[in-house]
Amino acid sequence: MGSLSWLADLSSSALSPPNLLPLLLFLVVFYLVRFYQRQRGIYRNIPPGPRPWPVLGNFGGLLLPPFIRRRFGQTSNRNIGVMEALTSQASIYGNIYSLFVGSQLIVVLNSFDVVKDALSNHPDVFSDRPDVPTISILTKRKGIVFAPYGPVWRKQRKFCHATLRNFGFGRLSLEPCIQQGVAAVKTELLSGEHGACGVDPSRLISNAVSNVICSLILGQRFHHDDPEFRGILDLMSRGLEICINSPAVLINIFPLLYYLPFGAFRELRRVERDITVFLKKIIGSHSNTLDPNNPRDLTDMYLMEMLAQQAAGEQDSSFTEDYLFYIIGDLFIAGTDTTTNSVLWVLLYLALYPDIQDQVQAEIDRVVDRRRPPSLTDRGSLPFTEATIMEVQRLTAVVPLSIPHMASETTVFRGFTIPKGTVIMPNLYSVHRDPSVWDDPDAFNPTRFLDGEGKLLRRESFIPFGIGRRVCMGEQLAKMELFLTVSGLLQACTFRLPDGAPAPSLHGRFGLTLAPCPFALCVSARCEDSFSPNAFS
Repeated sequence: MGSLSWLADLSSSALSPPNLLPLLLFLVVFYLVRFYQRQRGIYRNIPPGPRPWPVLGNFGGLLLPPFIRRRFGQTSNRNIGVMEALTSQASIYGNIYSLFVGSQLIVVLNSFDVVKDALSNHPDVFSDRPDVPTISILTKRKGIVFAPYGPVWRKQRKFCHATLRNFGFGRLSLEPCIQQGVAAVKTELLSGEHGACGVDPSRLISNAVSNVICSLILGQRFHHDDPEFRGILDLMSRGLEICINSPAVLINIFPLLYYLPFGAFRELRRVERDITVFLKKIIGSHSNTLDPNNPRDLTDMYLMEMLAQQAAGEQDSSFTEDYLFYIIGDLFIAGTDTTTNSVLWVLLYLALYPDIQDQVQAEIDRVVDRRRPPSLTDRGSLPFTEATIMEVQRLTAVVPLSIPHMASETTVFRGFTIPKGTVIMPNLYSVHRDPSVWDDPDAFNPTRFLDGEGKLLRRESFIPFGIGRRVCMGEQLAKMELFLTVSGLLQACTFRLPDGAPAPSLHGRFGLTLAPCPFALCVSARCEDSFSPNAFS
């Protein structure tokens, strides 16, 4: 042991206070040199972009006080939203540009041609999902939405899609279920005493929308006053916002920050815990009451598939109760948050543009008998209503950056090298605001989706549900819910902003989805003989 005494002496000398600072500086410099050497080697010929902060990337400035950011020319304009800021970078660096989160390269795709070229023409390269720490911690890279592209994902998605269709997913047979929720919303809006301050419709809308997907995957509906269910919906929405638009985004640079016992980090863990308890309880109840002869919903069908594969001696089957948990979570969140926010955006825009609201209501009155609610069979006869919904979807882009994709191999795309593992962000907001495609793109103009004869136009560059192999599985259901909810509410109700209330911001709250800022509406019944909201309750 004596022969090692020199090592102990050296260690104690090196770690003494006078020598500690130079040692730390040496390690930092060594790390930075290796970091930049790695960047030059791997990231040669990548798309241009703003210069990143050392180690922290382009979001490192968020950690610094404003006066330091101003010193380095990084100022923020609170009058523009996140998506406007991201889209504006394309005018500087082009429609394909780079950002860094820590050392992770992100390539942002802008314009329809670029997004379509990547996701539709190069699907084998750009259909994968990245290992983003915040998402991976919460989803374990399982489920449908965030799972990696490959055989397991294809098998799970195919099973879920086929099973949901058997229960009416995207079919006319699901209309009564949707109408039931719309009727409940109308009843609450028209029977409540909301006063001059109006009512926030978000909870009623989210409950109605969520109950549709709950009936398909969980076999039950929840009342909007159910405190547990209400709490889960609030947590779900908040969790999506925390992941993108809070200090918790720094988890993607330093994953261990997830375990910090304060602020957004602790809140994110609480969201995960409470949603897990809620869904695990439902899965356990289904497992205990499963009747293979009478499957009630997707959960029952999945449990039956698990048992069938076990009986067949399937080894390493991906059909497990753990995977089911993440599938339910995906469908529950994706089937609620996006459609809820789309409906809320439509109501907000129509309150801000009462002349458009009048035109929608006039069209509904011409086509639909007042003794019944609008039906899916009326869609072809209500082109202006459809065009209005589509125009709001275009302007708001509820999933503005799609769900992040990843390059599964190093490739050359439009002259730039995209290294394997690069996160690909299709900027759908920029696609829907591209002035080369849309005349006066920032204007609210539903007639852009109508031809000269007033018939609905299907525009290729309108892609609110994404494009390519990872296109939203629930697109048809979402379209059904949007049409029936908006047309049903507009048939019976008129919406306006409270007198004297400032117009709500249209920038929205940026998260994984783009939600409108909280707002209240004054709701009035259109006339005495309008369709009774209780017909489906």
